[in-house]
Amino acid sequence: MCKYTPSAGAGFVPVLLPQTDSITPAQNPSSWIAPGCSFPMAATILTGFPLLCVCLLLTSGFAEAGKLLVVPMDGSHWFTMRLVVEQLIQRGHELVLIIPEVSWQLGKSSNFTVKTYSTAYNLEELNQMFKTFSDSHWNIRQQSLLTMFFDSSSDIFEHLFLHCKNLFRDTTLIEYIKESSFDAVFLDPFDMCGLIVAKYFSLPSVVFTRGLFCHFLEESTQCPSPPSYVPRIFLGFPDAMSFRERVWNHISHLEEHLFCHYFFKTPLEVASEILQTAVTPYDLYSHTSIWLLRADFVFDYPKPVMPNMVFIGGINCQEGKPLPKEFEAYVNASGEHGIVVFSLGSMVSDIPEKKAMEIADALGKIPQTVLWRYTGTPPPNLSKNTILVKWLPQNDLLGHPKARAFITHSGSHGIYEGICNGVPMVMLPLFGDQMDNAKRMETRGAGVTLNVLEMTSADLANALKAVINDKSYKENIMHLSRLHKDRPIEPLDLAVFWVEFVMRHKGAPHLRPAAHDLTWYQYHSLDVIGFLLAVVLGVVFITYKCCAFGCRKCFGKKGRVKKPHKSKAH
Repeated sequence: MCKYTPSAGAGFVPVLLPQTDSITPAQNPSSWIAPGCSFPMAATILTGFPLLCVCLLLTSGFAEAGKLLVVPMDGSHWFTMRLVVEQLIQRGHELVLIIPEVSWQLGKSSNFTVKTYSTAYNLEELNQMFKTFSDSHWNIRQQSLLTMFFDSSSDIFEHLFLHCKNLFRDTTLIEYIKESSFDAVFLDPFDMCGLIVAKYFSLPSVVFTRGLFCHFLEESTQCPSPPSYVPRIFLGFPDAMSFRERVWNHISHLEEHLFCHYFFKTPLEVASEILQTAVTPYDLYSHTSIWLLRADFVFDYPKPVMPNMVFIGGINCQEGKPLPKEFEAYVNASGEHGIVVFSLGSMVSDIPEKKAMEIADALGKIPQTVLWRYTGTPPPNLSKNTILVKWLPQNDLLGHPKARAFITHSGSHGIYEGICNGVPMVMLPLFGDQMDNAKRMETRGAGVTLNVLEMTSADLANALKAVINDKSYKENIMHLSRLHKDRPIEPLDLAVFWVEFVMRHKGAPHLRPAAHDLTWYQYHSLDVIGFLLAVVLGVVFITYKCCAFGCRKCFGKKGRVKKPHKSKAH
């Protein structure tokens, strides 16, 4: 008899039905077989016995459908989070998105319930704020932690941090959340609003993120992060650092503790106002049940992790689909030279004219056809081999056999698509974690990194020729691709499992380390060290005193010289 045991929680319902001669097998018998059944055995049974036992998957009903509150982040952050949301909906769960009424990408689907709240800005103002932020990175020679915190172009973050106030001013929405009995909150932690919602309504939370600025991830998970071999953000250091790099790494770690609170001042003030108590980042981040981290150790450097940190790097990698006719024609026309895919991400629409002309000149020096996602004014020196498009199916193009190189801004989505499809990269990082992403790929020999502000046309042309013609780049990226794909479970399935786990069990307190209950001096065992040091010093002191006392007793009298008494003269 075929047997199928579903996983705990939401899963397929097994159905076993006796079959009679009146049932005719389908032309494809494998469609009758449930997971775990042997197809050859089942086929033999179907054709050889009048009374049959067949495992039929008659329904995809779910045993424990739950209710999930989703507080996402706009922009590229939403692209991969949406994959998990849609998969949870297919598994029968009810999802409600809480989003601002003004956004770029959020809520563009009819598969889930959307609840909106007002904002203090309109779409035009939001676009202008982001353009100011984006344009500023074409003038900053080198980004650091301090430039990010104090750059005036980061005003867009201030507006995004403030929108959570409007959410809690919407009394109808707040009452709806209270009455809806959600099982958990699924959130992006960047603007902290989802964390505030989770704490306000005392709901377990699942965080979906690439990582956090500053030291808050290690602090909130109580995960060690030694500066000796774990490079800090923005530095672009490898894990095997020189002495000089380790010095700067420690200085950067100190900067984080000194200045990070300035960057998160606004959201913390908002959180304190909403929760009616003084709030620190630790208060918000440390109650997270599961951290779904869009990373893996094929891409990132190995480091300590905690049991509630789940790595789902490459979750955005999808099976390649047939190209649209327009792009299929471009690829076919490229001949034996193939194509180069060029995109600086969905959030960068255009670049300064002078830099665009330098790039166009470099692209004209290679024989490959270049598909460049670019919505700005076309450079006047654009070559015939370069095709400008406002949108391109990036993953599908990278998965095509004729893809020779990928010019990317080094966002994590693009890097993983390059890894999954085994395409060597020329990386032009602009801001955020992109410098670190590029360094990780460069140290693994899978691409070349250029400073987009300082590079010349010749630099870009030479980098492209190197990654296309030097076979070592292709071999290295294919090696990374094989390592990345060799895994027991797909990242999307892993993410869905842990969201459902938190929903079923109302959190994951068994994964929370006892370190959260210790003071800083207990965590570093300073009280124990102090006690043991006191004991050792006490023993040494007592031993010394005993030895000194013994010496005086044993040798003190012999060492004395008796002075003769002088008789008194009469």
